[in-house]
Parts: sequence; structure tokens; C-alpha cells
Amino acid sequence: MPESEQSSAWDVLIIREGTLVKIYVDTTDVTFQVAQKSKPKVDEKGNQRSERGTGRPMWSTQVIAIDETGGEVINVTTVGETPSVEVGQLVVLDRLEAKAWATNGRNGTAFRAASLKPLTSTPATK
Repeated sequence: MPESEQSSAWDVLIIREGTLVKIYVDTTDVTFQVAQKSKPKVDEKGNQRSERGTGRPMWSTQVIAIDETGGEVINVTTVGETPSVEVGQLVVLDRLEAKAWATNGRNGTAFRAASLKPLTSTPATK
């Protein structure tokens, strides 16, 4: 059964799939704007990384996430085709997933989205 908890200023949805736990960010009240054009996600040798199992290329896009508490710059990974977005453009992130990581004494949160596309319309104001 999914459960919710607070993470920073964003709500997250935790979904158990067998032994794998995926944490999805509720982006309902978050606006995303492209801060840096998409570029290949590379390994320590400068080679573009690819998704395990499929071999699809990975891309990294820097976006600014803005909500009622302020803004935060995040890097979002997508796989497949290069996201067709420009700097300054508002975008929609589909199924934004947050993953905690730790390596060599460093740690942080990695973000991955099923897709990153231009915002085509704005919601009506009340």
C-alpha cells in the first residue's frame, strides 16, 4: 500500500514493487523551467552513459523547480531521445523519481523522469 511523507518542500509517493522502493515526487504545485540545455550524461571517462537492460542513451537537463517556498536547481536524467527543450522554457516532468545516493563519502539526491517535455498550456486561474 503506498504511503506519503514530506521531503523538502515536495510531497513524495513511495511505491513498493517487489523489493524495489521507488519514490515519486508530487509535482502538482511545482513549476519547472529549463536552466541549461540537455546534454549527454557521461561517466568518469567522458563516455555517454546508457540505461542498463535497454542500452538507451541517458541525458541530463538542469531545471529550476519553483514552488511556494522558493526555487531549487536540480539535474534531471531522462533516457532515449534528447529532450527537445530550450533554456528558459517551462517544462513538464512525467513521473519524477527521487533516488538517494552515497559514494566515496559524498551523498545527495538524483532525479529521473520518464519524460521532460515543453509545457504546452497553462492551468486556468481560479
